[in-house]
Amino acid sequence: MLMRLFNNHVLANLTFVLVLVIGAISYNLLPRQQDPTINFNWVVVTTVLPGASSEDIEKRVTDPLEDAIHNVSDIKFASSNSREAVSSLLIRFEDIDERSFDKRVNDLRREIQNVEDELPENTTDPVILEITSANAFPSVTVAVTAQDDDENLRIQARNIEEDLERLAGIDRVDPVGLDDPELQVNFDPEALQALSLSPTALADTVAVWFRDISAGSIDVGGHSWLIRLVGRSANPDQIKQIPLIGQQGEEITLERVAEVLQTREKATQDAVIDGQPAIVLAVMKKANANTLELVERVKTYMDQRNELSQATGVKLVLVDDQTVPTREAIDLMQNNALIGLLLVLLVAWLFLGAHIAFLTAIGIPFILAGTFWVLWGIGDTPQRYGIAGGSDRSRYVGGRCGGGSRSDLPSIADGTADLSGNHGIP
Repeated sequence: MLMRLFNNHVLANLTFVLVLVIGAISYNLLPRQQDPTINFNWVVVTTVLPGASSEDIEKRVTDPLEDAIHNVSDIKFASSNSREAVSSLLIRFEDIDERSFDKRVNDLRREIQNVEDELPENTTDPVILEITSANAFPSVTVAVTAQDDDENLRIQARNIEEDLERLAGIDRVDPVGLDDPELQVNFDPEALQALSLSPTALADTVAVWFRDISAGSIDVGGHSWLIRLVGRSANPDQIKQIPLIGQQGEEITLERVAEVLQTREKATQDAVIDGQPAIVLAVMKKANANTLELVERVKTYMDQRNELSQATGVKLVLVDDQTVPTREAIDLMQNNALIGLLLVLLVAWLFLGAHIAFLTAIGIPFILAGTFWVLWGIGDTPQRYGIAGGSDRSRYVGGRCGGGSRSDLPSIADGTADLSGNHGIP
């Protein structure tokens, strides 16, 4: 069969050209990222119970979740952390293949869903996150800046976060400094005492105002309709008019005994850019997503939003861009490949003659083109096999998960992060 192919020069030449063309096309379609996507077999489960102490979080949230994951196989170890309002579980699976790991993650999701009914009523749904080298650090970091740290900045940042999450190739967006809104009802103890009202009755009345109540169903015209009383508006002016029943049966509005304020929860992280308040959005990409194309989509979105900065009152600033080292790594790989090909051609010509040198020179691109074709066909990346060169990023990811740090990334920690020096501002 091979001899017939070799003897058929037309077919052999067409096959050679076909492999080169498809290989070149496949190379352009392969994901562009500085390092391969590595799955560490780590899963983080985060659950929030607003207002709960660390002791309550441990007993009412963390302990039930730990009991639930005991039924999941191939867990190497699990550690938990319970702090005010937040429960975190770090689960490390055994070194199993990708298909088995996906099954174990699905088993984990199922076991956690089975115990969600046992958690307190106000508990948010547990968030299950797989830690990989793709989503362990941001591909691009964007800051939303404004003149004042007000409600408009929070609303615009939330809208921008949702827009970014809808872009292709983005796994999630982690905000820094984006505090949730809250309503404060500050009652006057003396006013309550004068009207013979208890703080407990006031709190229960306000809670009922926001509660969704199911009232069963009703048959109308042969059709069954569900009846549900939806919680009222969160407008402070309307909340002030909530009726309270006094001891003598008289109706009293909430504003007579309490002050209603629309504020934000206590900040745990703040960000400042050039002296202006900001909210930082760290964009994590999906596994094997093209980093260069993803960042270009983010930059295009930023340009479109900044054209509306006069109307929105906010401006988007690019804080960190991972395409720079990625492009440098790709350029280095391509230059090295070209230099290597020329050196091979030169050595073969000097010692083996022009004919052998020519065959060697055309054979190397043929092999590379075939390799790129195969990698594209199986959905893999050249970084996994070292074809695209190496860097220290994989070591950085491992170091970060183990408690390391990286000096060239913005330092955003509890307190205030000043990022003014990370985008060319002197």
